[in-house]
Amino acid sequence: MRYAFMSAHEDRHSVQRMCAALHVTRSGYYAWRSRPISEREKANQVLLQQIKDEFRDSRQTYGSPRIQAALRRRRIVCGKNRVARLMRQHDMVARKRHKRHPQTTQREAGVVPAPNRLNQDFSAPAPNCKWVTDITYIDTQEGWLYLASVLDLYSRKIVGWAMADHMQTSLVAAALNMALGRRWPQAGLLHHSDQGSQYTSLAYQTDLSQHGCQVSMSRVGNCYDNAVMESFHATLKAECADAPFETQAQARTQIFEYIEAWYNRRRLHSTLRYFSPEEFERQSRH
Repeated sequence: MRYAFMSAHEDRHSVQRMCAALHVTRSGYYAWRSRPISEREKANQVLLQQIKDEFRDSRQTYGSPRIQAALRRRRIVCGKNRVARLMRQHDMVARKRHKRHPQTTQREAGVVPAPNRLNQDFSAPAPNCKWVTDITYIDTQEGWLYLASVLDLYSRKIVGWAMADHMQTSLVAAALNMALGRRWPQAGLLHHSDQGSQYTSLAYQTDLSQHGCQVSMSRVGNCYDNAVMESFHATLKAECADAPFETQAQARTQIFEYIEAWYNRRRLHSTLRYFSPEEFERQSRH
């Protein structure tokens, strides 16, 4: 294992330094390198390249469970521990999010919120039965950019979204209108949000009423009431916005591409048996 580690990192560290750190001799390492490659090692080298391909295609966002699922879709059979070990040996680590953030939920005094009809039941029997929505922040060197998203709990697909440099009602209304225009839900759709002033506003509530939506809102200070929406925004920040963008225009372009080209159409979702949201909806129609 130590020799394999040295071989994998020889382009980054000198053999002499690695030998000293790992308490092995240079002669022993070179003797190991001169041995014929075993069939197992040859298989590992082939698998490693396949793992690297999937890791690159995932934008360096997949951990070992999703990498294994992606390989399985290509009919490549391998154990999860083997994938995890090879990724660990070759420093393939999924990207993590950064922590800085402003407050996005601003309640309006005197407004009576809707009850929590969703009640943390994040299952849905079909598309357009339950939607959840929220606002999140995107850090740029030109200041905060805000993203409002609408997610269908059946397929975890982002069905509506909008971006702006403010958190006014028009931002969340634009995301809702995109979702309504794309999906044309029947009356009775359950729409869940937090108690932010944008969602409790008369204009937004009128839009929901005109489309026959049931209104549900999270309890104050309970992030678990909208956990799926929170999870999507955390994923987006880890995989697309893990560092401040240089400009808001750059942020808009990359977030558009992330949602529409990657997340909805290609990203494997563990809750959906490692289908993408689009694939999961196609499967449900057959």
